[in-house]
Amino acid sequence: MIVDNADRALAEACHATGAEVRDYTVAPIFLTTEHRGGHEWLIEFAKSPDDLSVFASILDTSLRRINSDYDAKRQHDLALLPPKIRSLPDHSFYHWLKSKNKLGGQNKVPRLSNDRKYADEIIQLLGLSVS
Repeated sequence: MIVDNADRALAEACHATGAEVRDYTVAPIFLTTEHRGGHEWLIEFAKSPDDLSVFASILDTSLRRINSDYDAKRQHDLALLPPKIRSLPDHSFYHWLKSKNKLGGQNKVPRLSNDRKYADEIIQLLGLSVS
């Protein structure tokens, strides 16, 4: 998946549900012998969808249509599970950037990552349980 795919799918899910995303990041959920893999989306909404599961379903459907590789890996949930969405409290990304001394125009929230470093830092900063 690339950032353009994520942005387009998010835009479609927002349009369909009336949601507005302020900021987001996506981290992998690694495939293990006990668990299938997937993506965890940490999203700070400016306006939350009425039903997060509907939002997640539309996001998944959009990603599958936009990205054939993602779609192939999602077939029958064999390699990837549907996206896991975490709705974060307001200002979560601001507080995380501040904790890293990264406030300012040159610093942005990374959209996609090949590891869980950023996502786990944000989750731990918020006092949430890590996946």
